[in-house]
Amino acid sequence: MKAAGVLTAIALALALQTSLARFLIGGTAALDLVLVVVVYVALTSGPVTGMLAGSAAGLVQDALSSGTLGIGGLAKAIVGFGAGVIGQQFIVTAAFPRFVMFIAATLVHSALFMGMYVLLGLKEFPSPWAAVLSQAIGNAVVGIVAFAIVESLPGVMERRRFRRSSR
Repeated sequence: MKAAGVLTAIALALALQTSLARFLIGGTAALDLVLVVVVYVALTSGPVTGMLAGSAAGLVQDALSSGTLGIGGLAKAIVGFGAGVIGQQFIVTAAFPRFVMFIAATLVHSALFMGMYVLLGLKEFPSPWAAVLSQAIGNAVVGIVAFAIVESLPGVMERRRFRRSSR
């Protein structure tokens, strides 16, 4: 992916994430669309691009939230790098491996994010595992749908051009 495309996807995910958060119960988002974009970028573009996208997206997300600046950026950078490495080492092109990848990335991100807050003594997270698991499944479903949509777009455009030229 080109840098402009990655930055646009991150900006759209941030905008959608912040606008959807107020419509969900209690104002807390059950999805992390920014993480979905980071994992998608990492799987399609490699570990360095995934790390840079994760770092940039996490820092912007930290700046927009009331949390400590840098914790989300570091967590997303690590997840982006790891997802990129796994994407290069293994075949992650079918739906099930991608589903597992999105779940694993969400679980690792949550463990890193909450772990850093707890280790620094900034925040406590009493029994977050049900929420983390539901977020992991939600992220995986959204990620699979996003992959399907993005992968079908070139074919849709080609079929549309073909139909126009055959008239």
